[in-house]
Amino acid sequence: MQVPGALFLRNLVERRSLVFQLVRRDFQQRFIGSAAGWIWGVIHPLVQLVTWWFVFERLMKFKLPPNQFTSNYPLYLFAGMLPWLLFSDTVQRSTTSLLDQSNLITKTVFPSEIVPVSVFLSSLVSHGLALALVIAAAGVMLNHISIFLVLLPIYVLVVGLLAVGVGWVVASLHVYQRDTAQVLNVILNFWFWLTPIFVTEQAYQGKAGWLLAANPLSHIVRSYRFLLLTHRLPDFGDLGVAAAIGTAVFLLGGLFFRYMKRGFADVL
Repeated sequence: MQVPGALFLRNLVERRSLVFQLVRRDFQQRFIGSAAGWIWGVIHPLVQLVTWWFVFERLMKFKLPPNQFTSNYPLYLFAGMLPWLLFSDTVQRSTTSLLDQSNLITKTVFPSEIVPVSVFLSSLVSHGLALALVIAAAGVMLNHISIFLVLLPIYVLVVGLLAVGVGWVVASLHVYQRDTAQVLNVILNFWFWLTPIFVTEQAYQGKAGWLLAANPLSHIVRSYRFLLLTHRLPDFGDLGVAAAIGTAVFLLGGLFFRYMKRGFADVL
């Protein structure tokens, strides 16, 4: 009996040089023609962080309720945005990724399932730059860096499982139905506001609380804030829920992609 995902993992290992080339090309194309190049990956989150600090701390004098991860709202906001941006960027760019790589898929023996994986790995580079910025900002503004940051790759992996699983679904649907990207934007807009990023979890009452509990990204966001803004360990229950949902989405997305890919060559 073959272990689910074994063939995919073997392809990923055997084609690792191809994956690396796809990641490098994707990352370079995002900054092609730019004088600053990849440095924009640092400038954008830095400007965003400074802007939020000025607006929320200086202009609005916004204060978080007691018993939150920190009293610094810009850092609270930025720490919550990081996993969401990694997820949404991967999913949105995965939608059109098969069309972007249609020449490779139709003219060569090419495992198309690795394309959304390469999109995630490319997004991961920008995520790493933004993470470094937040860690440095927490060191300066909060005067601490948690030793538990060594656990962060585990949570990044869970985001990757969820993002790639959803990415496989939307990428394969977009090959046949080009409105998929527009529908996805609407879904992600609702999903964003069902994730406690701009508001605290206490704002979600009643049925909204159930939706929050079922949202794997809400568990990841909470864990990111524990790791980046406090000295405490995250609740491993959050990791368990997010990992279970992320793994299920990854496996189901892979099965869906494998079924849909049979007709790619006729449509692309």
